[in-house]
Amino acid sequence: MDGIPRVTEHPTSHEPRQAAPPAASSATPHRAPYTAAAGPGGLPGRPTPHGPAEVAEMSPAAPRGDDSAHTADNRCEEPGADAGGTPWQGPGDGGTAGGVGRPRPCPEGTPSVPPPAAPHGVPVESGARGEEPARASEQAAGPAAPPARSAHPAESGEVLAARQAGGDRLRFIGAATRRIARGIDLDEIVLGLCRATVPTFADAILVYLRDPLPVGDERPTGPVVLRLRRTDRIPEEPDTNGGRLPMLPAQPDLSPAMGGSAAELSEVLPGGPLAEVLRGVRPLFGEVQAARAALPELLGPLTQLPAGHRVILAPLRGRRRVIGAAVFLRRPDRPAFEADDLLVAAQLATHTALGVDKAVLYGREAYIADALQRTMLPDSLPQPTGVRLASRYLPAAETARVGGDWYDAIPLPGSRVALVVGDVMGHSMTSAAIMGQLRTTAQTLAGLDLPPQEVLHHLDEQAQRLGSDRMATCLYAVYDPVAHRIMVANAGHPPPVMLHRGGRAEVLNVPPGAPIGVGGVDFEAVELDAPAGATLVLYTDGLVESRIRDVWTGIEQLRERLTETARLTGPNPPPLEPLCDEVLDMLGPGDRDDDIALLAARFDGIAPSDVAYWYLDPKAQTAGQARRLARRALSRWGLEELTDQLELLVSEVVTNAVRYAERPITLRLLRTDVLRCEVGDDVPQLPRLRQARPSDEGGRGLYLVNRMARRWGATRLSTGKVVWFELSMPFGGTP
Repeated sequence: MDGIPRVTEHPTSHEPRQAAPPAASSATPHRAPYTAAAGPGGLPGRPTPHGPAEVAEMSPAAPRGDDSAHTADNRCEEPGADAGGTPWQGPGDGGTAGGVGRPRPCPEGTPSVPPPAAPHGVPVESGARGEEPARASEQAAGPAAPPARSAHPAESGEVLAARQAGGDRLRFIGAATRRIARGIDLDEIVLGLCRATVPTFADAILVYLRDPLPVGDERPTGPVVLRLRRTDRIPEEPDTNGGRLPMLPAQPDLSPAMGGSAAELSEVLPGGPLAEVLRGVRPLFGEVQAARAALPELLGPLTQLPAGHRVILAPLRGRRRVIGAAVFLRRPDRPAFEADDLLVAAQLATHTALGVDKAVLYGREAYIADALQRTMLPDSLPQPTGVRLASRYLPAAETARVGGDWYDAIPLPGSRVALVVGDVMGHSMTSAAIMGQLRTTAQTLAGLDLPPQEVLHHLDEQAQRLGSDRMATCLYAVYDPVAHRIMVANAGHPPPVMLHRGGRAEVLNVPPGAPIGVGGVDFEAVELDAPAGATLVLYTDGLVESRIRDVWTGIEQLRERLTETARLTGPNPPPLEPLCDEVLDMLGPGDRDDDIALLAARFDGIAPSDVAYWYLDPKAQTAGQARRLARRALSRWGLEELTDQLELLVSEVVTNAVRYAERPITLRLLRTDVLRCEVGDDVPQLPRLRQARPSDEGGRGLYLVNRMARRWGATRLSTGKVVWFELSMPFGGTP
């Protein structure tokens, strides 16, 4: 039988073939025998390779007596050649599909010799020992029948499919968890879960969270209530067979008015089935007994769920406790969930719960820090005489809401006002706390009527007491509406910009100074003109500095914006509130790197004709002299209706000042929207309102002032004190 070639079967491996298999010999085992495939009419067909690309075509079988059919079936297998001898190019590599070659015809007149049958997994040798049984079988049975196939190639395909499905699951889990982890706040995390699972993993999802969500280590009291936080789904087809998904709204948020059947609120009963499932933490199929009892308690008794493995109930457990549950659903016309999908649901639930915990903690810290900073900023600005004020504050971004910028306006004696703007370095609760301490210190120092450079010096000392790395910039200015002058001191802050009445904007030449907290430096104050109708703009560096521009470029852009805005209103100065909005509009999309504090002051001033000022010697006759001077001033202003009130109150305040003063006292009357009287002396002790006893000779003067004046107060100065009171103007008496 030397003319009969030996038949060697080739492996069905799905890995790319590196080289052609060697010639068959007695030492070469058969690694993967084919399995028999039945042709038309129940007759066996030729071997068919198995794998991801089954490329061999099945030839229809003919009766045994048909020579043409016999010739078609008697073909040798040689990788890489077709029936015509032309190499066959498979879809994956250079000529094989899954490492199996396409058969070609045997030499003419040579019968096909099938390999001997062997148990699965046992190698069968070809060669001398296999030739005799093969020839005997061929002679006894006539024409050779195709060999019976083994189940091994089919098992390899199943393993490959399982391996590919596992890889798909891992890739899906990686992508889904990355999307969930990108969220910072609660809504972003829950939305990430919904978008990642629908429609890839489920056709619908419902996410329930505890209401309210516990924060940190706090132990909530009362019953556990789950609220439907978000839901998403694929729109339901009207021709769906079998059970239907819950009627979920197309919008993410569920409300009873939208026709949803899932419950919006669910109270977890202690010891109930839902509580047991949540305590178990592991996801469950909806048809499991525990989940079947828990789902109606969660979703409501009217909710209809699909049958089979098409519902997964996954508890959401955070770092310390269960915070909710997620329900994944598939339509009846879609393949049901598999056992490995429970692991996927567990991963999604774990990452979502940890993200929700993170978001709740971040939200609480951001709320505390934001509330801390907001309370440290003024709720409303005062309305001092001779100046109008407007302000704005913008945080850096939603992800960095906390900053150290602040502004303030502090009324001072003599109708003056202190304008303050500062910036503590950093964006944290520490920065906000330091800002609050420095602002409080500035208010206290301003109340002492210290010069601007002295205020900055004391702020510098306070910053050093708070810590060696506590740095801040600050600009402190004092405006006097009577003298129409402003005194400015700077500690490393961007210079202010003055917008004049005619529309010209200039950057004030103020010594920059060193930041607060450096220590060992002196601060210098300059006095500048503040004409009526001019506007002073104070700001922090977040307005003029960003990643795309430097400070001085931003200051120049601010000056140009103020000039353009003033040109729109002509000779009249622009209103303050729209002016602040125009200034903030200069910011581009990438210009919000830092928080922004803006303070604008419009200088109206007090005309010299509305001011009366006297120096009086501290003697017994001074009270009468003060009454006469006040009467003449009221007569000149046409305010005779206030004469009796003013004379009584001036007499009481001046008498108290003369009693203790050693140097001349001052008396000043200011006519604005109110009539203001100020009496100054060199005694630092402030008067206090007290209830005089019937036997006391004094102690009733301030009681009269408190009852008759519109407002009154006393301010300590570096040279003494000032006691002031205000009287409402009569109708038509406003200048």
